[in-house]
Amino acid sequence: MSTTAHERLKEYYGKVLGKSSDLQTNACCCDAEAMPDTIKGILGRIHPEITERFYGCGSPIPPLLEGLTVLDLGCGTGRDAYILSGLVGETGHVIGVDMTDEQLALARAHVGYHTQAFGYARSNVAFRQGFIEDLAEIGIGDASVDIVVSNCVINLSPDKAGVFREILRVLKPGGELYFSDIFADRRIPDRLRHDPVLHGECLGGAMYIEDFRRLLAGLGCPDYRITSSAPVTIDNAAIEEKIGMVQFRSLTVRAFKLDDLEDVCEDYGQSAVYLGGIPGHAHAFDLDDHHRFVTGKPLLVCGNTTTMLQHSRYAAHFEVRGDRSRHFGRFDCAPATDKASAPVSANACC
Repeated sequence: MSTTAHERLKEYYGKVLGKSSDLQTNACCCDAEAMPDTIKGILGRIHPEITERFYGCGSPIPPLLEGLTVLDLGCGTGRDAYILSGLVGETGHVIGVDMTDEQLALARAHVGYHTQAFGYARSNVAFRQGFIEDLAEIGIGDASVDIVVSNCVINLSPDKAGVFREILRVLKPGGELYFSDIFADRRIPDRLRHDPVLHGECLGGAMYIEDFRRLLAGLGCPDYRITSSAPVTIDNAAIEEKIGMVQFRSLTVRAFKLDDLEDVCEDYGQSAVYLGGIPGHAHAFDLDDHHRFVTGKPLLVCGNTTTMLQHSRYAAHFEVRGDRSRHFGRFDCAPATDKASAPVSANACC
């Protein structure tokens, strides 16, 4: 399904960019300091040829990956795929998908190196060439993947609806999409969306956040969560002149393939307690940027949050109290200090 946009991107990422420092803006850059220590430790074992040709805008690597199948969309030279390889363990599996010959060649050249670095008897990573809008074409079946990740790639796609449709097709029920990307505070004008430099620098194709919300809702996913957010500065006078009217942010987003999520947060009088046990999250777990579960402390939550906790791989680490037999209206997002009568602390909304 190669298109003019795909060919332009292959040229940009395969030939124009030789390494990360060739980027003209900082949109497709990632600060390793934001990574958890566990991931930093694995990053130190990744071959330098891989890390110096990394293009990303976040660290979209969720916890609890041991033994799972993870799909990395737009894997490039494989940096995140190899980090995931170290996290899923020898019994897990990582599939990296990219369309660019030069990047895949480099990723595949270091399979043996990383198999040895992680002490595995055989590699748990497979790289496939194809388009993220058509994963069936490269043999990724329905409900075959536990986690889908992507790092600053979906914005590049000319068919974003196709990408998210495929993601929801290949995810298992209760599976998780966890991705970082560039979002815009408005729709990008057509003349700028098709500018080859702006497109390649992850700006021209940035999704307007409200269109993203509508797109996911139309595909049956009415509730997604933001886990981190950071402003994007362009730091290039010529590019700023073109597109400086748009405000960009790098967001990391979490969404689940679940059937019974509601389009607004509803209050059923439920609470949830984090029991601990998620590696790297001994004292608290952040479901998103406004749900911090302190270990052992009850937190009032909406119906959607309870569904996410009860019907995903996080279920064993939470105790949910209450059911949906009584409805109290839309979920109240006021801080706990404003709820003198609340039986448990509540400072989260959805």
